[in-house]
Amino acid sequence: MSETTGASYASAGVDIEAGDRAVELMKEWVKKTQRPEVAGLGGLGGFAGLFDASALKRFERPLLASATDGVGTKVDIARQMGVYDTIGHDLVAMVMDDIVVCGAEPLFMTDYICVGKVHPERVAAIVKGIAEGCVLAGCSLVGGETAEHPGLLGPDDFDVAGAGTGAVEADRLLGPDRIRKGDAVIAMAASGLHSNGYSLVRHVVFDRAGWALDRHVEEFGRTLGEELLEPTKIYSLDCLALTRTTDVHAFSHITGGGLAANLARVIPDGLHAIVDRETWTPDAVFDVVGKVGQVERLELEKTLNMGVGMIAIVPEESADAALTTLADRGVEAWVAGEITDRGEHATGAALIGDYAK
Repeated sequence: MSETTGASYASAGVDIEAGDRAVELMKEWVKKTQRPEVAGLGGLGGFAGLFDASALKRFERPLLASATDGVGTKVDIARQMGVYDTIGHDLVAMVMDDIVVCGAEPLFMTDYICVGKVHPERVAAIVKGIAEGCVLAGCSLVGGETAEHPGLLGPDDFDVAGAGTGAVEADRLLGPDRIRKGDAVIAMAASGLHSNGYSLVRHVVFDRAGWALDRHVEEFGRTLGEELLEPTKIYSLDCLALTRTTDVHAFSHITGGGLAANLARVIPDGLHAIVDRETWTPDAVFDVVGKVGQVERLELEKTLNMGVGMIAIVPEESADAALTTLADRGVEAWVAGEITDRGEHATGAALIGDYAK
């Protein structure tokens, strides 16, 4: 009679010990994100992350803001490059810069990392990037989940997602109700493609052009892979600084859908945002994607950020002060347009003119 070995979690492809090792490796990075409200409360490895809500007593009427997001197919670039400690910056930016749009202060975040096989050092590198992003956003990373899905994902495949929470004083809530005719539209420069439109970009550079990630692209001054993996700019603390020095009426985080569609989300009925393309020149990556893929400008604009990662809408008389605050923080910014009556346009946002050459 032949002996058979019973099934086990390990034989099914799940390595619990590797998961435990990953947790140990990531602890030092998570600790670096601790705000006072989470210090000494539990710790990584518990069933739930804890946040001392008594901190909200400083608010008269606190409103909690929450958001969740991922980084899309940019994770495939990280996988191919074998670089895992920057993708977390993208995740934090996608979540926390959505939260700050309403004027909320980022408080804490959780992450979800799904892998085909747990490589402890790789998972720890991803969490390192998330933790570094949380520091830049001013929030704590209070917990998360690493899930191993053998059979559904390949051994080197992974995806990341996150959820965040912030708080804002009710009477300081930003949005369409505050916007007035004559307000200035201030654009903040993007660090590159950020984390949107990568399905289009990958189709252009890989499928159409047949480029490799190690190809040196003269327009970028570096390799294709280095350009595509450039981390997303995190604006959270810059936006909060702006609210302390300037009468900000609204923010708009420029993500999927491009500048016009995202700006339109904060424009009230009866008003219109006019943005002049001639006020800035998009980075070379946008021009390269357009030319190599023969992508029409309208398609580029409704898919990519075109060099603008965040918009602030402020009273016209506050524009100079806003630009000074951002410049002092090292943020490239400029007046890109204004708020007008709707007139003949549909309510929302429009782009006019050609990009400067």
